[in-house]
Amino acid sequence: MNVLLIGDVIGKPGRQMLEMFLPSLIEEHHLDLVIANVENAAAGFGVTPDLADDFLQYGVHVMTGGNHTWDKKEIIPYFADHPWLLRPINMPAGTPGRGRYLARATNGVPVAVINAMGRVFMTAIDDPFRMLPEEIAAARKEAAIVFVDFHAEATSEKVAMGWHLDGKATAVVGTHTHVQTADERILPKGTAYLTDVGMTGPHDSIIGVEVEPALNRFLTALPQKFETATANPRLNAVVIEADEASGVATDIERISLSAEELQDLSSIADDRPVRSPV
Repeated sequence: MNVLLIGDVIGKPGRQMLEMFLPSLIEEHHLDLVIANVENAAAGFGVTPDLADDFLQYGVHVMTGGNHTWDKKEIIPYFADHPWLLRPINMPAGTPGRGRYLARATNGVPVAVINAMGRVFMTAIDDPFRMLPEEIAAARKEAAIVFVDFHAEATSEKVAMGWHLDGKATAVVGTHTHVQTADERILPKGTAYLTDVGMTGPHDSIIGVEVEPALNRFLTALPQKFETATANPRLNAVVIEADEASGVATDIERISLSAEELQDLSSIADDRPVRSPV
């Protein structure tokens, strides 16, 4: 089966990419499950209930988060009745929401999705290196396939987590930095790994926001008002193929497509003959 994990969706430009092009991407890659990191979906900071509902309409099955998960306070009650919206599992006890979800792919196969957050250069929270093996072991009682979105800043911490979970998780994919890395691989014990899947949103920017205020912050060290950029939207994602019985990853493909390239893909999909049901 094939699972797509979409990198941090940034504001309206990122949302529009999914709304316009996710259906053709699902068809092109024969996707059975779609996961998206949505913690930057609301103007770059957080996600709202309405936007989370929109993502479901676009074709997303599971949504993950990170350090910006709670930036829009109206999302807090949403967690209670919407288990497919995740927050990092290693947050302190009592934090709203949950960090693990058992999804049912379109082909009927159960897939466990776990969201965790790193601690290097980030908030001091519970130890993900201790928690994740325990959570994966619990998840595999219900699903052979387990995906981990590891939301972390430091490359070293992400790489370490990949090796730590090799043979335990089907895939360990990093989010948060908004810059896609080119180190996709299948680790020796069968875990697909990518340090950072990147971002879906405006790439003529500084990690999603307008260049001038972000640059001025570095030049002056003074506070600036950040606005979501709009130019050069791209979709960053990764497709992972997994064996349904064992949960072992068999292939990993990194995706970085412009709106123009996705439009071409949609045109090809529209021109294909409609298949009769088998």
